[in-house]
Amino acid sequence: MKPNVNEIDDMIVREKMQVALEYQNEAWADGVADGIEPEIIADAALALAMRETVRMIGEEGAEAMLESLRERMLAGEFSPDRILQ
Repeated sequence: MKPNVNEIDDMIVREKMQVALEYQNEAWADGVADGIEPEIIADAALALAMRETVRMIGEEGAEAMLESLRERMLAGEFSPDRILQ
């Protein structure tokens, strides 16, 4: 069965997300290697992400994104102990 357009779009988004995470992991590792504490790296990454998000989609859109991230966090999506099945 041939994938439809929505499935292809979803695959592209997942692939871009994976590449973006790899870039973030490299930047994180570089910062730690340079002696920057992980808490400072995390704060800077979140501040930059929020600044760019507000610039692109406005404060209400950024607030909605934060609420979505909050729900995902409370559901355990970001837990390092989470087991994927």
